Amino acid sequence: MVEQIRPVFDKKDYYEIRLESIGGLGANLCGKMLGELAVKYLNLNSAGFSSYGSEKTGTPVKGYIRYCLPEKEIRVHAPVVKPDLLVIFHQALMRDKGVWKGCGVQTRVIIALDEGQADWNELKRSLPDELGDCYVVNAQKIAMETKSRINVVMLGAIARILGFVRKEDACRICEDTLGRKYPAALEGNLKGIEQGYEQVQQLALKENCKGMKQGYEQVQQLNQEQKLEINGRKGIKKQEEPEWGYQTAPIGGVNPRYGSTVVADLSPSRQGYIPIFIKERCINCGLCDSTCPDMVFQFAKGEYKGREMMVNRGLDYYHCKGCMRCVDVCPVNALVQGLEAEYPNKQYFLPNQDLIRMPDYYVEAGADGYITSESYLTEKRMEGGEV
Repeated sequence: MVEQIRPVFDKKDYYEIRLESIGGLGANLCGKMLGELAVKYLNLNSAGFSSYGSEKTGTPVKGYIRYCLPEKEIRVHAPVVKPDLLVIFHQALMRDKGVWKGCGVQTRVIIALDEGQADWNELKRSLPDELGDCYVVNAQKIAMETKSRINVVMLGAIARILGFVRKEDACRICEDTLGRKYPAALEGNLKGIEQGYEQVQQLALKENCKGMKQGYEQVQQLNQEQKLEINGRKGIKKQEEPEWGYQTAPIGGVNPRYGSTVVADLSPSRQGYIPIFIKERCINCGLCDSTCPDMVFQFAKGEYKGREMMVNRGLDYYHCKGCMRCVDVCPVNALVQGLEAEYPNKQYFLPNQDLIRMPDYYVEAGADGYITSESYLTEKRMEGGEV
């Protein structure tokens, strides 16, 4: 097996993979299985680790995996900067410029499509100009049909695109990792790997969409100029997002802008549900504001029952990731859980009033619906399933 893989390392010491995901899709486990697979069944050396903050559904997760020949040691333990293979577990992440950092003509990409959102033209426009081959797989649909998880579907797709990993080996590592812990889910997981392996397909790029991409960029530039003009009339100063690294980070590497998700669009993190605000029930107690991890609720001076006080004006759904903590804590049911698909025009939608800069994009992302699927409910019945 090693002799068949050697040509992959003719001009490089390591084959490097980067996983881009959000919490809840199982990218961390997928990275572990990729690392163990190389050692157990390919006779390669491998190293891998994940990078993430709080372990919450919807928070950013990155996975890094390196392969090398058995006679070489892996002496690098830094994040993968220039990946040979980039794997995107959630289609909405394509809007984040950081996801594409370090990618070039050497980088092949696998994208997990969201059910019902395979707009090929829009997908192509989201890709950078310099990129290798691009592949897509309808991971969410496959996961729901096979009662598996997106991570095992992506494992199958990765095995196919790597070229030196057999489908049988991907299934074996899944059995080793999940078979004993979740035996009831094993059959579905193996089907998910097989379908991911079989259904991943290449996306035709560049020549057909280059002119379309240029036109799209011109529209984006015009929109940006209009936004700057509006911000100028409001007295808002446009600030460039800093590029932090070893030379530019604050002393000690501390982020002085705590709660800085205020400049991010967290809507892609939602998994089907949003809090619905029923203003006439609200007693302005502020419990929702104090429990919200992302400063979604917009309180301002106003009047309630004849008294001047801070009054809830609305919600910034750009920053809401659908954790529903506010619904749990509200004492008067002024916040209730609702399906996002039923509320395309959200009432009391109020962007954060304290922003000093507006993010470069505020694009509405629909719910992925996975949390309401039979696959997710099966895992809940099994007390969680794999993570």
